[in-house]
Parts: sequence; structure tokens; C-alpha cells
Amino acid sequence: MRKQINLKIYGKVQGVFFRDSSRAEAIGLNLSGWAKNEIDETVEIVAEGEDKDLIKFIEWCKYGPDHAEVEKVNIKWTEPTGELDCFTVR
Repeated sequence: MRKQINLKIYGKVQGVFFRDSSRAEAIGLNLSGWAKNEIDETVEIVAEGEDKDLIKFIEWCKYGPDHAEVEKVNIKWTEPTGELDCFTVR
């Protein structure tokens, strides 16, 4: 079943290629959406795809790339909009 998630990722997640790495991970899981840095030094991600793939993506986001130090991930599940057709870094 297709779903959408909105993630807010806290910790040392900026300046460690978190967005680019999340893009590669999302593309590998056939997810669409985007990732962007926020002014409060978090990373926000919106992703859409099959729920089983989103669960794998969430698990990856709990650790991120090698130099990231993820403290917590807030997760909000929503219905897909169908407006996302690729995964981009903002």
C-alpha cells in the first residue's frame, strides 16, 4: 500500500552528506520525495512509496551515512499525494 512519510531528523545531520545519501537510499527503494536542511540544524524528508520500502528507509534514517550522529527521528505517516515523481535534494 502506498503511503507518505514526513521525517524530521535530529543530531549531527548537516554537513555529513545526509541529504545526498538519503537521496541515493530513497532511489534504491523506489521512493519519491525530497530532503532539505532546516535552519534548526535538522533535516526534513518527505518520501512517498510502498509502506514496506518506507519502513526500510526509516530504519536507514535512524543511522544515516557514516559521519552522521542521529539522535532521534520524528515520523508522521500520511496519505500519498501522488505529486512526487522523483527524489530531490533541496
